[in-house]
Amino acid sequence: MGTMQLSRRGSVPPFQVMSILRRVGELRAEGRDVISLCAGEPSGGAAPSVNAAAAAVHAGGESLNYTPAAGLPELRQAIAGHYARWYGTAVDPSEVIVTTGASGAFMLAFLAAFEAGDAVAIARPGYPAYRNILTALGLRVVEIPCGPQTRYQPTPELLDAARREHGRLAGLILASPANPTGTMVTRPELEALRAWCARNDARLISDEIYHGITYPEPGAPDPLGVSARELGSDAVVISSFSKFWGMPGWRVGWLLAPSELAAGIEALAGNVALCPPASAQRAAVHAFDEEAYAFGEAQLAEFARTRAALLERLPELGWGEAAPADGAFYLYAQLGPALGSFPDAAAWCSALLEEEGVALTPGSDFDGVLGAGAVRLSFAAGPEAVNRAVGRILAFQGRHTR
Repeated sequence: MGTMQLSRRGSVPPFQVMSILRRVGELRAEGRDVISLCAGEPSGGAAPSVNAAAAAVHAGGESLNYTPAAGLPELRQAIAGHYARWYGTAVDPSEVIVTTGASGAFMLAFLAAFEAGDAVAIARPGYPAYRNILTALGLRVVEIPCGPQTRYQPTPELLDAARREHGRLAGLILASPANPTGTMVTRPELEALRAWCARNDARLISDEIYHGITYPEPGAPDPLGVSARELGSDAVVISSFSKFWGMPGWRVGWLLAPSELAAGIEALAGNVALCPPASAQRAAVHAFDEEAYAFGEAQLAEFARTRAALLERLPELGWGEAAPADGAFYLYAQLGPALGSFPDAAAWCSALLEEEGVALTPGSDFDGVLGAGAVRLSFAAGPEAVNRAVGRILAFQGRHTR
């Protein structure tokens, strides 16, 4: 029997967070007390009104059949209303396409906007699934090296340099607040990037899933984050219920589709997933109730307290350069001297998990060039968990560094 062909699409690296979570589960099954600070999972969960709506859907004996491919009309209407509430921006419900998490939105947007072989720019460090999905779809990934001098965000100058080196860029994926750094672009910076994309016929895809989880100075402009939709309807805007609304496992996200992409995205959605989870969609309508907004704001206050406590203890850890963490709930930092005798952060993180039961994510997941000595710490788990984790990290470092 001959060897059957394997597709290169399946050879993308795994998302390390998922591998670490698997090990966390194994250790907990053994009875270990593990503090997981590796994933972006808000500890507070969904708002009570959302949970009650989900319970009612299942208790009522309602048949959970397929919804329209683009989502429940009432959910699309509610999402459009959210843009009026947060950004003062009019969005027609027909522009909203509900997806199976933001991940499903990325897949649909990439398929509809780009041809195989196109070059798409992403920031480095950045969310690894951008790179891996693009690669699996046969697109060329152009990583833009973004360091502290540009607050870990791309600039028109960096994009010009990338275009000179790699040729035409068909698109730019921009995340603000970004994962893993938490950094944000200002309104003028977003306007400049959008203008660069327009001049160069590049599709802007704006990842806004961490909007609402920001830590601005009092009186700062755009405290929730600036949406590309405020500047025009030419960008694909992607968001999700996973972060501000604390619903990561419900797998419901959305995108705002430019008119020329909407029909193609909807057709792809019907073929790829038929529809997002029906029960989660029905419950997500209630994420826009006043009670749910208030719950999200209370969770944000908890994130802010945790962030302040972590930044206060950061000097104790003795790590190197850290990103500012303007938003989201991550601290991305070089370990510096705290790396000790370990060859890289992946080995350091593995030993920390086995010895102290603390799960962090190595920076190599986000940056294949400079991330070998960096880690991402998610402080979404709350102040008590983070403070206990810092104590364990200090004990670990005390044994392994001199």
